Amino acid sequence: MDSNIVFIDTTKKIYSNDLSILRSWIVSTAIDEGYTVGELSFTFCDDDYLHAINVEFLDHDTYTDIITFDYSSDKYLAGEIYISLDRVYENASLFKQKINQEIRRIIIHGVLHLLGYKDKSQEDKAEMTLKEDYYLSLQPDL
Repeated sequence: MDSNIVFIDTTKKIYSNDLSILRSWIVSTAIDEGYTVGELSFTFCDDDYLHAINVEFLDHDTYTDIITFDYSSDKYLAGEIYISLDRVYENASLFKQKINQEIRRIIIHGVLHLLGYKDKSQEDKAEMTLKEDYYLSLQPDL
C-alpha cells in the first residue's frame, strides 16, 4: 500500500536510511484522517528550483519552503509535494530544531494540506500546527 509514495532528492541532502518508516507514517496519518493513500511524490529541492515552480505555476515571485499540488478526490489522497531544503535548513536553525525534525514537520505539513487543512488564517494555522505536533509525536526519530 505505501509503495505509491515516492521521494526524490535533487539535492542529495536527505540522510534517512529507511524511507519505509516515513512512508508508513504518512500512510498511518492518512488512515487516521479517514483517507486512502494513492500516488504521492515528495521532491526535495533547493530555493531556486522551488522558486521557479512558484513563479511558473502559482504566479508568486517569492521563496517558500513547500508547494503542494493536490490531486486528491473524495477520501483518496494524491498529490505532489515540493520542499526547499534551503528553507528547511534555515527554519531548523531559526527555530533551533534538528534538520530531520524540521524535514518531518514540513513533510507532514504538506500531507495535512492534501488532507484539506489550511494555514492562511491564524485560526487555521493554529489548528494545523496542533495536527503537525500530534503526528510528529507519533513518528519515531530517524
